[in-house]
Parts: sequence; C-alpha cells; structure tokens
Amino acid sequence: YDAIIAINMIHISPWEATLGLMAGAGRLLRPGGVLFTYGAYKRGGEHTAPSNGAFDQWLKGRDPRFGVRDLEAVEAAANAQGLKLHEIVEMPANNLSLVFVR
Repeated sequence: YDAIIAINMIHISPWEATLGLMAGAGRLLRPGGVLFTYGAYKRGGEHTAPSNGAFDQWLKGRDPRFGVRDLEAVEAAANAQGLKLHEIVEMPANNLSLVFVR
C-alpha cells in the first residue's frame, strides 16, 4: 500500500489495537509508504490542553482500556515495526497529525 490512514482510532481503542495498526502498517506499506494518524496525544506524558485531560478521563470512563496516548509511546511502537516519525502537524482542537514513513 502507498498509505494507511487512521483517524481518531488510537485513543478510542485498547493499546493492543495501536500495536496491531503499527504491525500491519509495517507489513503492508511499501518502502516509502505513509501511515497518517490523527487524534489527541500527550507530549512528554502531559496533555497538550486541559480539554484533552478531560477527554482522556471521559474515554477511560467509557472503557478503561481507552485513553489519550503518549506520542512517544506511539512513536516507539511505530519504530519497532520499521516506521519512522516524519512529521507532526498541529491541528485544530488540540489534535495532532502524525505522519510515519516506512
């Protein structure tokens, strides 16, 4: 594949789903292929805005396996599958787009 897109998936699913996304992207993307993710992330273990902290608590109230993930943990999971973080794009509503390349 040339690209895989995952929008608002990583925080609204168990961590194992993120590991599966990264494993699948590492296996299916052609060299130079892109994994694009979008959503709320923490940076350095901290929420990027108070609203993201409240959102994280709301998610965990729905399912304790859900939650706003640390960007660094997501990046480490991607790196383990041969994906490198190419770009971080600041988006509206305190969200980030992460662009990984295989």
